[in-house]
Amino acid sequence: MEKWRKNILEHHLDTTLILFELVLSVIFLLVAYLTGNIYFRGVGVGLVIAWVTSAIAYLYKKKMIKS
Repeated sequence: MEKWRKNILEHHLDTTLILFELVLSVIFLLVAYLTGNIYFRGVGVGLVIAWVTSAIAYLYKKKMIKS
């Protein structure tokens, strides 16, 4: 495995997954907007909810670690 990938997986996995959820939600919402497909919109909204929840949990975890 390449060195930069190993670094991301070992030290920044939570941040990487949160950003991945954000990117996927934007992609699904764009596809829903362009095609008018309600199913893609539902998946996009679900991913937005997951992204916000993950981001809040990440920030809470960071705050608790600093305390």
